[in-house]
Amino acid sequence: MAPSHPDPAISRHVAVIGAGAAGLVAARELRREGHSVVVLERGSQIGGVWAYTSQVEPDPLSLDPTRPVVHSSLYKSLRTNIPRECMGFTDFPFAARLHDGSRDPRRHPAHTEVLAYLRDFAKEFDIEEMIRFETEVVKAEPVEAEEEGRGKWRVKSRSSDGVADEIYDAIMVCNGHYTEPRHALIAGIDSWPGKQIHSHNYRVPDQFKDQVVIVIGSSASGVDISRDIAKVAKEVHVSSRSTSPETYEKLPGYDNLWLHPTIEIAREDGSVVFENGKTVYADTIMHCTGYKYYFPFVDTKGEVTVDDNRVGPLYKHVFPPALAPGLSFIGLPWQISPFPMFELQSKWVAAVLSGRVSLPSQDEMMKDTKAFYDKLESSGIPKRYTHLMPDDSQFEYDNWLADQCDYPRIEKWREQMFYIGFKRIYAQSATYRDNWDDDHLIAEAYDDFVKFTSSYPELLPMLKT
Repeated sequence: MAPSHPDPAISRHVAVIGAGAAGLVAARELRREGHSVVVLERGSQIGGVWAYTSQVEPDPLSLDPTRPVVHSSLYKSLRTNIPRECMGFTDFPFAARLHDGSRDPRRHPAHTEVLAYLRDFAKEFDIEEMIRFETEVVKAEPVEAEEEGRGKWRVKSRSSDGVADEIYDAIMVCNGHYTEPRHALIAGIDSWPGKQIHSHNYRVPDQFKDQVVIVIGSSASGVDISRDIAKVAKEVHVSSRSTSPETYEKLPGYDNLWLHPTIEIAREDGSVVFENGKTVYADTIMHCTGYKYYFPFVDTKGEVTVDDNRVGPLYKHVFPPALAPGLSFIGLPWQISPFPMFELQSKWVAAVLSGRVSLPSQDEMMKDTKAFYDKLESSGIPKRYTHLMPDDSQFEYDNWLADQCDYPRIEKWREQMFYIGFKRIYAQSATYRDNWDDDHLIAEAYDDFVKFTSSYPELLPMLKT
């Protein structure tokens, strides 16, 4: 079990915004460190993006700023794209519950299993007692110096009980970043007569029966959704900016699925022309083009901005130097194994708030942050990839966080399993979830999980010997 610190130097009153995976583990770590915690969740259940709903937004592209927002972006067929063993929190194994027929035991389980795991986590650590459901944060801002104390935060929230106006010592922003869509820029699209939809509003393929569909994007959601739609569509054409301009190929295992480079132009006659010169008359364009960071409720008077999808300035992707430690962000990095990183970031923030761990000075944090941004620029990495961790930097970062908190570093099997699994996504895009060659790492993981059986005896029947 992770160490707890019931007698910190300072106990803070902290608001956690969001009860998804990041918010749940943030609440646990804060309470372990001795803080008073309130989790504000606008939905009616825990899970955040993992709480599937068949509901979609009325605007299929989610461009209307007045639209009713649906938080989840899950499609019904979604399964995890990394193995469960390396996905779970470090001290609460995401092991297959083989004795429970209602659970999904696969290494890459369905989204329902991830939500069940998060519910298990919340129940084990009594987290729901800290959550106010159906409570939307309207505004979070620093308290003016002449009011109730410099360094505090005013949080205004709205629920069925009315509007609450409360003062906290700190806030942790854990609202996720898979709700506000990004869209591809397509020449001529304003006069193109077909339908457009963002993957945020995709659930099932039925509406695309016998259609010609163009899917923009070839990362995880693009791969999944194009193949899901291909089951019912007449044709599916995937547009990928990572392919060479002359690319035109039929994808193996399908007679109606083609890969192309980017779109050159969309025309008012319904045609779409790709860079390879191919012309397709399409019914629908599906944007599997990712999401924007979006924090409309956080008012920092300009100290934190979102510029070309960089949330900054942030020290180590978490603390804005001018507002630390009162404001922190959990879960901004992407293309990662998320739950362990959320956990380690939360441990760090909780320890800083209690005074057990110290931050550098504001000037030192700004200097470090600027050096990081300068390094990205000199390497030719666009600003929008600031929070992308595509290589060993993910685990270097995780281990740096662990060192700050005097917590064990990430297990080698977890690190190796992630990278082997991630490579499989592109090498075996149609089969990677059910065919793998890292059984030795699975064995290592379950051998490691044995140490948790005294705390979670229900794991014992599941563990391999």
